[in-house]
Amino acid sequence: MKYLVTAAEMKRYDKNTIERTGIPGMVLMERAALAAFQAIEERFHSLPRRQKRVLIAAGCGNNGGDGVALARLLAEAGYDVEVWGIIDGPKARDKASPQWEEQIRILTHYPVNFGGKPLREEYTIIVDAIFGVGLSRDVSGIYAEAVAFCNELEGFKVALDLPSGIHSDTGAVMGCAFRADLTVTFGFVKRGLMFYPGRDYAGEVVCADVGITEQSFYGEEPGMFYYDEAVAALLPRRDPAGNKGTFGKVLLIAGSVSMAGAAVLSARAAYRSGAGMVKVLTPEENRTILQTGVSEALLGAWEDFGESVRWADVIGIGPGLGTSEEAGAVLRRAVYETDLPLLLDADALNLLAGDEEVKERLAGQAKEGRSVILTPHVGELSRLTGRTVSELKGNLPAYGTKLAQELHAVVVAKDARTFVCAERRAVCVNLAGNSGMATAGSGDVLAGVICGMMAQGMEPYDAAAVGVYLHACAGDAAARAKGERGCMALDIAEAVASSTAVCGAGSMRREAGKEDQGDGRIQR
Repeated sequence: MKYLVTAAEMKRYDKNTIERTGIPGMVLMERAALAAFQAIEERFHSLPRRQKRVLIAAGCGNNGGDGVALARLLAEAGYDVEVWGIIDGPKARDKASPQWEEQIRILTHYPVNFGGKPLREEYTIIVDAIFGVGLSRDVSGIYAEAVAFCNELEGFKVALDLPSGIHSDTGAVMGCAFRADLTVTFGFVKRGLMFYPGRDYAGEVVCADVGITEQSFYGEEPGMFYYDEAVAALLPRRDPAGNKGTFGKVLLIAGSVSMAGAAVLSARAAYRSGAGMVKVLTPEENRTILQTGVSEALLGAWEDFGESVRWADVIGIGPGLGTSEEAGAVLRRAVYETDLPLLLDADALNLLAGDEEVKERLAGQAKEGRSVILTPHVGELSRLTGRTVSELKGNLPAYGTKLAQELHAVVVAKDARTFVCAERRAVCVNLAGNSGMATAGSGDVLAGVICGMMAQGMEPYDAAAVGVYLHACAGDAAARAKGERGCMALDIAEAVASSTAVCGAGSMRREAGKEDQGDGRIQR
């Protein structure tokens, strides 16, 4: 696993490194500049010297200091470098950081032009060193003009630490933002680099070790992480002497008339993720479809509820269920008449949103120790919380965590980035997956995968976090086989089994000493 940090966390770790560990700030700045230099040299070292024209747009904070130090290193390597000082008047210069002042003093001994405007109209490389992680208001004035000018220039665009104008914590565009081909970030990956729309502005992300390490946490770990290892390393051990009962029994209450496919997808995914037995309670009209689509599953009607829950280890309810009176009644039975681990998905969430009594009862059970997982997409989360979709998308992990705290449950808040939220736990964000997973039935597959994880003995939070990652890796495998445009939910369900043994496309892979993050495109 790897961490994603907020601006406040990064500032704290930077301060800890300087004041508690004892590494001087100028040393960290030099290492940051060296990392950026190496990333540029790796891509442009073979370019003829006359074509190595670089413009560095630099503010007067520490991010600008990184840029000034980078200018010196590039000049030493034969690049023709200009530093464009984006300084909003003499008062702004008075607020310059001491490290920036020192880097400017050093720069005077090198063949680098430092001025108040660019001298050319064409550059091979444009470096954004205007703002760092501390931006808290919209970019405006000469800074907005500088960002717009840099975006209009032809050439390879490099951002230092974070593209200027991207909110470090949310990925929001603060008025306008530098659009990078490459972002070299320092110490730890900032959340805004991986959240949309910031993800689209970051380009390839290289995370450089500059001396700010996990040692710098001093007991205060970041509040968010993501998985990057092989899925197999995260799964529960398989007992070689086990039987079908050993690996858990999943009861799925799924599928209404004309919605049998959701039940098929969930059941197949539960089996593919390792569950030993699956039983589906569904209307009689769905029997033939279920027997054809997943012949291994046991079948029953909603009337078989009492007998079925005595058989089961885990209940999953909601995929294709509908919101009829009968569906509401079976949800109530699942809440009031059982204490089994319970996953609520799709229509079960819509029913829950409209029934405060059931919601309160479920929260009370979860507070007393019942395992409860909710898997809402932003529309369902909107109905559950009363917040607009726009509000939720602005800070999905925060709203997911708030609902998790209110219901004492695990909440899987699903969107382009999916967040697994729980009380007193770090948020797990999924960085694997692809656009091909935005297809009907994908959520039904995820529900089955998580139920399969719980059936095999995983605690709810771990089952949800690992299940989301496994589902995404399966989506990456399916997209490789079918293409993102042609990927269907059944392709994802069928790819789950093979994905339990290897990393998906979105997972870290080591190649020639580097690690590459598929969708996130992170290198370390």
